[in-house]
Amino acid sequence: MVSRRSFLTVLFTVLVSFLSSILYGAIGIRFRNSRVEKHAETLNLNILKLPKPKTIGKVSVEEAIAKRRSIREYRGEPLTIEELSQILWAAQGVTDPINMFRAAPSAGALYPLEVYVVVKSNGVIGLNPGIYKYNSLNHEITKIREGDFSYDLFKACLSQEWVKNAQVNIVITAIYGRTTWRYGDRGRERYVHMEVGHVGENIYLQCVALGLGTVAVGAFIDDQVWSVLGNPKDEAPLYVMPIGRVL
Repeated sequence: MVSRRSFLTVLFTVLVSFLSSILYGAIGIRFRNSRVEKHAETLNLNILKLPKPKTIGKVSVEEAIAKRRSIREYRGEPLTIEELSQILWAAQGVTDPINMFRAAPSAGALYPLEVYVVVKSNGVIGLNPGIYKYNSLNHEITKIREGDFSYDLFKACLSQEWVKNAQVNIVITAIYGRTTWRYGDRGRERYVHMEVGHVGENIYLQCVALGLGTVAVGAFIDDQVWSVLGNPKDEAPLYVMPIGRVL
């Protein structure tokens, strides 16, 4: 027969073991959750929400058209994050949140273009050098490569000095399949290329309004530009647009 003392001893041991397992489990879960949260924070460090773009400026459309020029020489002063935000919005920003229409027209509203920013050292105030991809739906940029790749892009663009000297370079690529599934060869041969022209003109006019200069560059080695961007799947580079402050 088990004595009262032995029974209480066993009961105490079981309770201590049970409570210890609960406490350890809670701490373990908290620790694991902390690690997950920390990992999520680390991933999100590469995503930057851009300042809200302005829809009313000091330069009229007519004035911007009259002053638009291809500018190939720039001062060595960095852009602000607000200026970069405005340029990206003009290129592919959402202008109709209900229908998700963007700043530049697209055949069938299929939007085959992707926009990258190659930022050199001291290219944008408060932004580390690297290659960033624009997310138009959330108006944010995601860093996909760390470091200054302006020289690599300069070489890929047949050593055009304005590519190397610009504070940032906008690179526009196309995923043709987004358009050709509906429009076939005409999408590849015509519609996508028309669209990149629309985007390029928007960037030109926005730069004029901000007192910046740019030039459309189409002379480059496709595979090398693609490599600089990190070999994005199914994307073909169409345009490089250096941007800097006008002399």
